[in-house]
Amino acid sequence: MNNNKPDEAAIVRKVTLRIIPFVFLLYIVSYLDRANIGYAALQMNKELALSSEAFGFVSGIFFIGYFLFEVPSNVMLNKFGARVWIARILVTWGIIAALTAFAQTANQLYILRFFLGVAEAGFFPGIIVYLTFWFRSKELATTVALFTAAIPVSYIIGAPMSTWIMDNISWLNWSGWRWMLFLEGIPAVFLGIACYFFLTDKPEQAKWLKPDEKAWLIEELERDRQSRKNVKRLSVFRTMTNPKVLYLSFIYFVYQCGSLGIGYWMPQIIKSFSESLTHTQIGLIAMLPYIVATAAMIAWSRSSDKRNERKLHSAIPLLIAAFGMVGAGVLQNPYLATVMICVALSGLYSFKSPFWALPTLFLDRTTAAVSIAVINSIGNLGGFAGPSLIGMVKGNSQSAATGLLFLSALLVAGFLMTILMRVSNKDEPQIGDPVTRQAH
Repeated sequence: MNNNKPDEAAIVRKVTLRIIPFVFLLYIVSYLDRANIGYAALQMNKELALSSEAFGFVSGIFFIGYFLFEVPSNVMLNKFGARVWIARILVTWGIIAALTAFAQTANQLYILRFFLGVAEAGFFPGIIVYLTFWFRSKELATTVALFTAAIPVSYIIGAPMSTWIMDNISWLNWSGWRWMLFLEGIPAVFLGIACYFFLTDKPEQAKWLKPDEKAWLIEELERDRQSRKNVKRLSVFRTMTNPKVLYLSFIYFVYQCGSLGIGYWMPQIIKSFSESLTHTQIGLIAMLPYIVATAAMIAWSRSSDKRNERKLHSAIPLLIAAFGMVGAGVLQNPYLATVMICVALSGLYSFKSPFWALPTLFLDRTTAAVSIAVINSIGNLGGFAGPSLIGMVKGNSQSAATGLLFLSALLVAGFLMTILMRVSNKDEPQIGDPVTRQAH
């Protein structure tokens, strides 16, 4: 009998190798298309006569479109299935990302970046929920880390690639930054088509699993769902107004202010170290903090899974990130400032995986899909506030340091809010006042 028992580790590994590398690639392209505007700014701001305030708005308006359409997008994902809806997201955002290369004015950039946010809305929370269809709670933080590691990796790849394109490609008398946005937008279209044929919505449909493997996985996932006694199912409206969800949304808002504030402005921060740096050199320097952050993120997430602990593993990285951001803002030595940027990004990215494991602990999968969308959409308004704030500060003081110091204070507030979460047991974080446990 034992000889016929499915090999648990082998099945989990098989599912991981089938799903994670592909969604990892999708997220690299996703983040590259939203963040490469930071590298484009090295040429684009001068060519289009963009002020610091205007560039901050260009960077941030993406998240307004993202905010408005995040929840509707995830409702559609539940209706049509991950395979169809994620494919749709990829194709539309790829087309709009490529069209951004044709912008001639700041207003055109505003419109295109807004619609890029609309097109991409729902992708990240959709993938997070999709992973819960395939992985048990005890594997979730590490699995999410392997997926979200695509964010720093997108910078590791994108920094030298984007700046190299800008420095070396100027075909048809087109500026390098335009070619960079166009060439980096097109892959999403082809990956969207591949997504439709490659992704499998649920284990029941997995033809690439043997019957005994499929049966074991379905049984384990159902057992995992049943073991979480405190989960509840809520309507869309109830989810959007749930105090726990809104509390987590504010924490994520604060986090995004810091994460995207430093992310979009990093190329210009590095450029301020020396006027003699080429765009390619800036890209190579920008790789280092993300290499460090990727390693820190995966190690920290494994620690969270090993200890089955989420609250402290979400809180501590925010404090570390705040410390690093203060150092990046006040230190004049470029080498020390780069080290502190490494510290800041390590904290910021280590926060993600333990944090996204929280909603699935007290909500069922369908409700978690909407809750993650709500948290992500409200939180991503920080992606508008952070870059815009640094843009205004830099426009007034000619230095991003004051903005970084303010963002670090916000991260400290996020740390305190996370610490103040009351945890009654391992399975359910209690946030603020008691919340009704009645299912709706």
